[in-house]
Amino acid sequence: MFRGNSFHTIDPKGRIIIPARFRDVLQATSFNSLMVSKMDGGLVAYPFEEWQKIETKVLDMTEKSETMRKFRRFFIGGASDCPHDKQGRILIPQALREYAKLNKEIALVGVLDHFEIWAKEIWHNEEDQFENDITANKEMRDEIAQLGL
Repeated sequence: MFRGNSFHTIDPKGRIIIPARFRDVLQATSFNSLMVSKMDGGLVAYPFEEWQKIETKVLDMTEKSETMRKFRRFFIGGASDCPHDKQGRILIPQALREYAKLNKEIALVGVLDHFEIWAKEIWHNEEDQFENDITANKEMRDEIAQLGL
């Protein structure tokens, strides 16, 4: 499982180093790559085995609404297979870097079955927004409290 967050840089070629704790999770899989796609202004990176589960769910959906067609087009159609090299780096394609506004400083955020890649400044804005939302929104606090926290 992917947990925690850390800050890194993206090199001029668009490569990022996957932290050792995330590489350990990836080494437990039988694939040498990540599927990276766009979501909420950042990127999501799934081990291929987890990505296959998502694709299966998408294919099995009986709902063929306009929303789901657009989601498939955006999320699945925008995904890239990103193999990691011997140094534990992946190359983020230009289109995904542009979408997520990845320039120099980035944040990698573990989210259990995948991790997210954010521009550092945008990640800090996300953190601030969450703190503001949870302070102001009792319904949100109650929903989180159901986890026993």
